[in-house]
This record gives sequence, C-alpha cells and structure tokens, in this order.
Amino acid sequence: MNLQAPHTPNMYRENIRLGLLVDVVLKKDQRTGKRTRGKVQAILTSSPFHSRGIKVMLDTRQVGRVQEIIG
Repeated sequence: MNLQAPHTPNMYRENIRLGLLVDVVLKKDQRTGKRTRGKVQAILTSSPFHSRGIKVMLDTRQVGRVQEIIG
C-alpha cells in the first residue's frame, strides 16, 4: 500500500519563481500544518525536487516549505 502523496507542482523547483504568491508551512508550524501566505523572495532548495516542498524565503524574511502555489 502506497501512502505517499502524489507529486504536486510545489515539489518541483522549476515551478517556483521569485515574486510568486505561495502558501508555506514555517518550521515552527510543522506540527499543526498552519500555512503562511507570502511572495517568494529567494529559493533556498538547490535540488530540482523535494518531497516536502521547495524551501523558500518570503518577502517578510520568513522561511518555509511551499505547500501551494497561489499565483
């Protein structure tokens, strides 16, 4: 039985662009899954794929993993 979630766009670095509006989960919110919305200021993950989402820094200087691309 495969419990792994299907691959989504937020897992691929190529889909993340500077200035993009995204929802991220901050490190402090990983247990609850609370999302924070902001614009991508920097892409911190160097690999092309990450199973928990690409790590970014928002324009508010907060760091988290992208859960959803808003626009």
